[in-house]
Amino acid sequence: MTAELVRGQNHPLPQARLEIRVSAGKPVVAGATLGDEQGTVRGTEWVAHPGSPNLPGLEVSKQAAADHRLAVDLEALPETVHRVNVLLALPMGVGGPARFGAVAAPFVSVTGLDGSEVVNYTVTGLDSESAVVALELYRRQGMWKVRAVGQGYAGGLAEMLGDQGLAQARELAAAIQDAVSSGMARSVAPPPPRGQDDDRVRRTTSHATNGGRETQPDATPPPAAAAAPAPAPAPPVPTAAGGPENGASKTTQGGPIDYAHPRRRNTAPPPPPPTAPPTPPGQYPQPVAGDATGWSMEERLYNQVWGMFEDLARTVAAYRSAVDFAESRMDQELDKALSDPRSRIGTAGDTARATARAKHDKLVGQARDVLERDLAQLGAETGVVEPALPPAFASWDNPVWHGYRVPMEIPMALRVGDLHLPERPDLRIPMLVRLPLERGLWIDSGRSGSDAALLMESDQLRRAAMETAAAHAARLLAVYPAGEFTVHVIDPAGTGAPALAPLTEAGVLDAPPAAGAQGVAAVLAKLTQRVELVQMAVRGGVTDSLPPDLDTAEQLLIVNDFPHGFDDRAVTQLRYLADEGPSVGVHLMMVADREDASAYGPVLDPLWRALLRVTPVPDDHLIDPWVGHTWTYEPLLPPPGSRVVRQVLAQVATAKRSLPR
Repeated sequence: MTAELVRGQNHPLPQARLEIRVSAGKPVVAGATLGDEQGTVRGTEWVAHPGSPNLPGLEVSKQAAADHRLAVDLEALPETVHRVNVLLALPMGVGGPARFGAVAAPFVSVTGLDGSEVVNYTVTGLDSESAVVALELYRRQGMWKVRAVGQGYAGGLAEMLGDQGLAQARELAAAIQDAVSSGMARSVAPPPPRGQDDDRVRRTTSHATNGGRETQPDATPPPAAAAAPAPAPAPPVPTAAGGPENGASKTTQGGPIDYAHPRRRNTAPPPPPPTAPPTPPGQYPQPVAGDATGWSMEERLYNQVWGMFEDLARTVAAYRSAVDFAESRMDQELDKALSDPRSRIGTAGDTARATARAKHDKLVGQARDVLERDLAQLGAETGVVEPALPPAFASWDNPVWHGYRVPMEIPMALRVGDLHLPERPDLRIPMLVRLPLERGLWIDSGRSGSDAALLMESDQLRRAAMETAAAHAARLLAVYPAGEFTVHVIDPAGTGAPALAPLTEAGVLDAPPAAGAQGVAAVLAKLTQRVELVQMAVRGGVTDSLPPDLDTAEQLLIVNDFPHGFDDRAVTQLRYLADEGPSVGVHLMMVADREDASAYGPVLDPLWRALLRVTPVPDDHLIDPWVGHTWTYEPLLPPPGSRVVRQVLAQVATAKRSLPR
């Protein structure tokens, strides 16, 4: 049961690994200080803040935001630390409020990693203060407790840090405010560091094609035990967590792949995963949801899904290898036995053939038994993990959507479909792509060659592709905080209206779908200008000088029926958005048949390669990098007749309307 604290009250903490959630209504800076037995902060290295967000056992946000989640592992704190003060401060010099009395009272809660709330506290009674110590976690007689403090400081961070005994309080306070105001907000983040070859730190091999199939970089992820600070390995195939990540992570030739979650840069290892009950000899352990490393349940589940994808790939590879070996050995034995003309006829030849076949069947049978055992274990794990997935990872028929609430922060990844192999078609692994999207999506509305596509008319495929695009857009809107994701639609001929109905009726689009050549030009010009402005501001280090009316939310452009309504200039702008947009928060979702655009020739090849291709029907076009399996992708669509998408979008629209103008 949750304890609602008032100022001065304390409460025991039942576990060491916790999350501290902050909701302030307006962007605030969240940080924490470590104190010794007297509560003294011994140096700047004892303060976690946006410019230095990670300390052993502690991680805070890198930005000012209305909502925060701070990760705490009390057992990983240095032995000399006896107190952890959670502080909030208003960012200076960004045009926001200068005192807490002008904003809604901040709400702070302490939760377990599973989201269960331990205590909460509403920080009331503030007026001229611009910084406040909200909570204190303290060690008493070997136990940790939490106290609601609510101590405000009109002198801001400098006064607060000085009150805790920090000698360099004023210098550190200025450094924190500089870090916040220098453009570290996630909505307008600087592009990733560039290496010698001008490629991103989180590298991916160029998207290669093999017989029309998409391949991923051939890289082996680091073992979980060796993972660094709260790592979130990304599967190098379709995606992290079990499926293709962004279709294919890119890597520089010969360069390593950085599997670390971009939001995790700790120097301390992540907490260990939950342990399952002891397993009787000869049996598999009981599956446990979240049975992977990570700072939060979301990250644990993300890594677990990725592990399931890898397990399925390798167990099927082992089975196929065993079958190939059995067949090869049988062929060799038959060739050897029948190479003598005297043994080709009569009982000797029959006996040789029967013996070779028996050995083959025995080997295949043994391999099949192992495969069935492993698949059964993976099936049991899927049955445990699927119901525990958060909305961003869950299918549309998951009950989690019935309790949906607009989130406070961006999730790690988004589910865009499922993957399976022919050995067990009913064993589906979620296909997750990292957020923010590093690559756009191309929803193929053409006849891809799959059985499902060949059975459909062209018009049916186009409608299905647009419905898939609308479902992906709805999911993106649902998993982002209110006001932090904007959707634009280009639909030159208006053919996508039926599929877009849930979005248009809910009022979640930035504007009505653009039609005709003029509409196409206007939307592309607006987004191209946004990319250019943000790029210039980031490169010049002047993100605070962006126009006040610039929408800094993540942007998604859905293009239907390409290339209808596009001239050469529009095509060039589209390619520019696909290449440059993702680094500054502008993403592309194309609904197109590549054959329709063949008139442009190879000029559009880079556009297709820049996007992750998915299909509106089951299709086996994805290949993993480890063993080269061909995976069947299935789109993620709401159940027929379900109103879950409309209900979710209604909440998104309500939350967006409630935001201050």
